[in-house]
Amino acid sequence: MDLALFDLDETIISEDSTGLWLHWLVSQGFAPVDILQKEQVLMSQYYQGTLSMEEYMDTTLAPLTGLATSTVSGWIRRFIQRDIVPRVYPAARERIAWHQQRGDTVMLISASGEHLVAPIAQRLGADCALAIGVEVIDGRYSGKLFGPLTYKDGKVDCINRWLSQNSARQFEKVWAYSDSINDLPMLKYADYSHVVNPGETLLEVAQERGWPVCRWTHQTS
Repeated sequence: MDLALFDLDETIISEDSTGLWLHWLVSQGFAPVDILQKEQVLMSQYYQGTLSMEEYMDTTLAPLTGLATSTVSGWIRRFIQRDIVPRVYPAARERIAWHQQRGDTVMLISASGEHLVAPIAQRLGADCALAIGVEVIDGRYSGKLFGPLTYKDGKVDCINRWLSQNSARQFEKVWAYSDSINDLPMLKYADYSHVVNPGETLLEVAQERGWPVCRWTHQTS
């Protein structure tokens, strides 16, 4: 049995889940419009590799601060059905199913909040998920984070921590799928790495290392 690691944003789905979530919150009147401009600036820093993940999460969690998790979970279910499911690449679904048919454990691992990633993983039939911890106090979001960040080298740290906590599971090999140069540490960590719709820098690395390049689209032949 192997472990298959899938990045979420722009790997399994064609857009960024947190950005879509913020647009959904604004469309429903649950967040101010100016949060979209702030998120856009921060995402440009993400693509440049200069993002402060703490600042990004502080910004994106602000609309939820003080809200009950039971309320937000209902919103998230509606959001996933409307905005996530239609954006899942068919090839990503096929690859997840391929791993599960082999008996592998499929993990979604994302530098987004666990309040989004965990229910998305469940909706897609993944076995488990690792994401940025979002603090809940007395059933309400505090707006703060906890634990290590699943970002850049932090993804590998979190994978190793998860493996140590699940030592009863014995994996022979690790597979990894990602679109992002920020996930280079995870791709180097895996035994079998695949890059999905990569940018120029990651494409060059993949070609140097002989990693397969996946071109996933929503078009069907």
